[in-house]
Amino acid sequence: MLSCKQSSEPKKVDTKTIEKEIVPKKYPEAISKVFEAHGGLDVWNDMKSLSFTMPKPDGNEITTVNLKNRKSRIEMPKHTIGFDGKEVWLQSKDTTTYKGNPKFYYNLMFYFYAMPFVLSDNGIHYENATALEFEDKQYPGIKISYESGVGESSDDEYVMYYDPETYQMAWLGYTVTYFSKEKSKDFHYIKYYEWQQVNGLLLPKILQWYQVVDGKITEKRNDVEFIDVMVSKEKSNPTIFVKPENAESVE
Repeated sequence: MLSCKQSSEPKKVDTKTIEKEIVPKKYPEAISKVFEAHGGLDVWNDMKSLSFTMPKPDGNEITTVNLKNRKSRIEMPKHTIGFDGKEVWLQSKDTTTYKGNPKFYYNLMFYFYAMPFVLSDNGIHYENATALEFEDKQYPGIKISYESGVGESSDDEYVMYYDPETYQMAWLGYTVTYFSKEKSKDFHYIKYYEWQQVNGLLLPKILQWYQVVDGKITEKRNDVEFIDVMVSKEKSNPTIFVKPENAESVE
């Protein structure tokens, strides 16, 4: 009869099974200071839902977004636009035809509103940009570009300009490539005119779009005000993003 012998050798550990320590994403110093000036990424990342209202001549437009998966719903007087995580849908409340492009619009105002924090998303590249001069003041700039396949229009480019004294965001320059599917050199400009404190974060109160002539900012075109803003650690009711039976999918 053979006796069993236990090995006294230490067991080998497969290092591949050991989880790697999660290393926080590093950002350029300037944009990190901008995030901090607006409440900080730690506070933003704790939030799970955001909603805001834009008063318009034909009635209020209410946007609600799940910040973790970016599902969204835009409630308008005659239409509702939603994104359920896979597709954009449009629901009409009467026979009025929606004149815009729901797939282009469903996250447009959210993206402008959630600045500068959306500029911390994955797949973004940062580089210094030429400062913007307006009314005898210089605003340093950070150019934002995206890896291929990120978002609906990865060829879009943004330049975020900030106040050199407070590091608060001051302007946004952006291109639109959704319709042409080609890179553009035509920048549009938004002035982040007024801010409001909401749950520890500094978020927009009034945005101002400006006209551009020969690449230069000229006169103000219009204001957009944001009221009834809520940002919360609580998730939105997930059912509001589900496509209703009488809604149509948008290709």
